[in-house]
Amino acid sequence: MQQSAPRQLSLAVSLNDKCYFSNFYASEPNQMLLLEAKAMAEGERRGHLLLWGAPGVGLTHILQAACHHAVAHGLSHQYLPLAELKKLAPEAVLDGLEQQQLICIDGLDEVAGDARWEQALFHLFNRVRDNGHSTLMSAHSSPQELGISLPDLSSRLLSDLVFRVTELDDENKIVAMSQRAAARGFELSEDVAGYILNHSERSTAALFALLDRLDRESLEQQRKLTIPFVKEVLAL
Repeated sequence: MQQSAPRQLSLAVSLNDKCYFSNFYASEPNQMLLLEAKAMAEGERRGHLLLWGAPGVGLTHILQAACHHAVAHGLSHQYLPLAELKKLAPEAVLDGLEQQQLICIDGLDEVAGDARWEQALFHLFNRVRDNGHSTLMSAHSSPQELGISLPDLSSRLLSDLVFRVTELDDENKIVAMSQRAAARGFELSEDVAGYILNHSERSTAALFALLDRLDRESLEQQRKLTIPFVKEVLAL
């Protein structure tokens, strides 16, 4: 019996409305990759771009920011969080996506070693190339260390433009927190930012999440963001 073609799924994947290029703090090592991602989201650059880095460096933020940026520049797009989609049939997820001008594939490492997903991704990349469209991808490992089993896919990823997203040092984390606070409409002193940095998880994502929490708490309690207040909220 001939099998029917897989039915393309309706991917109702929502974007975080806080993830924009304007509120992503890029230190010097990350500025070039941000320019490349912006150019791709504006349709000025086409092809495949892979960003990789440790958890918490902002990979998801950049990919979702690219989708928001694409909307602002009139480009069609699709965001694919593979951690959420990997249990679905890849053919049903990826079929027809080459029609989108920008495809953001978040978390390649989530499907590395899965033969069916690797085959489907390889064929998608070929269709995207033939259509003159673009893919922006992320992973927590370099292409050499991803554990891709399909040689053709591994070769394709190694031939793509690749950037490592580096973690901010402590000085830049304090600057980034201060800028995030200013964007939310409150002041964060260097002393308070340093205290937060030294008494919490140090990834940028975790620091920003804590900053959002502290902002909510300070508004609810009508108190300024001081070290004693931070101590109280963190139960230190």
